Formats: sequence, C-alpha cells, structure tokens
Amino acid sequence: MSDKENVIEFGDFLKVDLRVAQIKEIEEIEGADKLYKLSLDVGELGERTICAGIKPYYSKGELQDKKIIIVSNLDPRKLRGVESQGMLLAAGSAEKDRCVLLTLDKDIENGIRIS
Repeated sequence: MSDKENVIEFGDFLKVDLRVAQIKEIEEIEGADKLYKLSLDVGELGERTICAGIKPYYSKGELQDKKIIIVSNLDPRKLRGVESQGMLLAAGSAEKDRCVLLTLDKDIENGIRIS
C-alpha cells in the first residue's frame, strides 16, 4: 500500500474515542490460548469488559491495575462467548512474536480522553 492509500481525513480520526482505562480484573477464557477477559475502570464511562489477545505476552500479575489506552467507541463484539466492549492499543510484530501495551508515562485519571 502506498502512503496515499493509508491517509484518513481529520474528521475520521476525531470519530475514534481513545480513553485511559485501568485493568481491575483479569480472567481466563475457557478454550482460549491467547485471550484474556479484562474488566476495566474507564472513569466517567464506567466499567467495561474487553477481550484481548495478550495472554502469550503478559501474566495476570503484570496486568493487574495497569493503566492502558483503549478505543472505547467500537461496536461490541462477542469473542468466545464474551462481549468485548472496546479494544486496547498495543504495538507488536507477529514475525518477532512481540506485543507491548501502550501505557502512560505519568498517572492520570481513568476515563480521560486522549486527543
């Protein structure tokens, strides 16, 4: 794909609602090798549940209370019978078997909008 094919309008970017969320609970999903069920505190947006394919890269202990960035306005989607109400942001490379969560360098309130 050329750079021109990847360009989006500024208005399209504004539709994406990125928020700070804190991981409060991490659960195994039966039969899922890569997925965790994460219960999040998203401040004014309340509690959310998301499914995330980060199990091979993070232990439950590493995730507990971690503040992450989520896309909060995705249509909910069922994964392995669990309704996922958003998506976390991570950087990674399948070829290098690597995944790193996008986190904050300083503490800030849960639910704060990222712009």
